[in-house]
Amino acid sequence: MVIPVNFDSVDLDTVLSEWLSRDFPAQAVAVLGPDPFGGVDDRQLVAVHPLAFTAAGRALAASADFGAPWRESAAPLVAWQSLSRPEDPGAKPWRSLWSAHGFHSVVRVEFPLPAGRAFECFMFTQRELVDRSEAAMLVWSAMNVWPLVQRAVGLRRSTLSPRERECLQLAFQGLTARESSLRLLCAERTVNYHLSNAMAKLKVDSKLAAIQRACWLGVI
Repeated sequence: MVIPVNFDSVDLDTVLSEWLSRDFPAQAVAVLGPDPFGGVDDRQLVAVHPLAFTAAGRALAASADFGAPWRESAAPLVAWQSLSRPEDPGAKPWRSLWSAHGFHSVVRVEFPLPAGRAFECFMFTQRELVDRSEAAMLVWSAMNVWPLVQRAVGLRRSTLSPRERECLQLAFQGLTARESSLRLLCAERTVNYHLSNAMAKLKVDSKLAAIQRACWLGVI
């Protein structure tokens, strides 16, 4: 069982709390991310606010709704749906759980990652959204706050050191180890040392794979 990263992270929980408190039409948010050590269909609940909705968030992550099949079908990055009624026998478990908490609508925004993965931000509101402009406001808000959320999520999910993250970031930008060493004012072997440590922590055997997995964690 994966515990949401904001379960013990004041910074991330503060970002999410302040985001939802600004006269915001949504009362809850769940962020799903790829399992960095799993398959393309494997997702994790990486953040949820308020934390009382953790079980509902986990049910969403475990479902087959949206996710890889949705992306492979060239579906839009933004989705707006009404939740099934709890008494509907055909309702998916995650929909029933969120409905039981009094939520009526959900807006999803996808933030694509390499190799068919993505972060997904779900915003839940306790009333039906009948105006497209209301859903658009939620989407716009999510896009504005996402850099802060991703940074906080990446820091909490990763065991990489600041220097290892920095070397991976420079490699992601296309710099060689020598070019990175000039940027960081250190020896080339030092850069390679940090990249090697990062690859070991990320359980991969190439720099490219390390960059890809770091993206899935939200580090890059």
